[in-house]
Amino acid sequence: MKILVVEDNPSVSSMLELFFSKEGITGDFAADGLEGYRKYKAGEYDLLILDWMLPGMDGIALCRKIREEGSSVPIIMLTAKDSESDQVIGFEMGADDYVTKPFSPLTLMARIKAVTRRTQKIEPVSDLIQTVYFTVNKETRDILKDGQEVDSLTPKEFDLLVFFLQHPKQVFSREQLLEQVWGYQFYGDERTVDVHIKRLRKKINDGDKLFHTVWGVGYKFEEHAD
Repeated sequence: MKILVVEDNPSVSSMLELFFSKEGITGDFAADGLEGYRKYKAGEYDLLILDWMLPGMDGIALCRKIREEGSSVPIIMLTAKDSESDQVIGFEMGADDYVTKPFSPLTLMARIKAVTRRTQKIEPVSDLIQTVYFTVNKETRDILKDGQEVDSLTPKEFDLLVFFLQHPKQVFSREQLLEQVWGYQFYGDERTVDVHIKRLRKKINDGDKLFHTVWGVGYKFEEHAD
């Protein structure tokens, strides 16, 4: 595995470089956003780790730029910010995961494995999903609802929508959704699910009528034919 880390704190970079070497991971490092972008364009990476606060170009701007260019490379954000609004910004820009500083290398490694396992997973099912209102091509990531394109979803919002479409009317707790969609136990951060549900309800027409809150349990997705 080859990972690009864009981090301006030398102690954090040194810690990750040492840990990566023990894990057999090739790590490239950049100290500012512009250098990180140049390295990203020049190399091929399995995953990017971006610090939120960076000189030159901050991590959020870098994440947005990479996504605008059409890349689906997994991105993990490192940040001291842990409010829901900050998480919304990160996920909105296309980040796949969010690790709050200070963090342990083992925790970060668990997130890395989960993200890469999820993105590399090959499912022996059709790439086309058709429901009452939706037609989704998982390979091209095209979404139609009532024949109209839905093109504003982040990679993680797309994954969550696909999971719900494949499991209609089933009720899932936040923990189950984190495990199934994010690929691991996201202890202490169940708000991540709430943030993504909120965004899907807002971005998809009549989303409030599709993504249902089951009080005391979690969420379910249900369509009703007219």
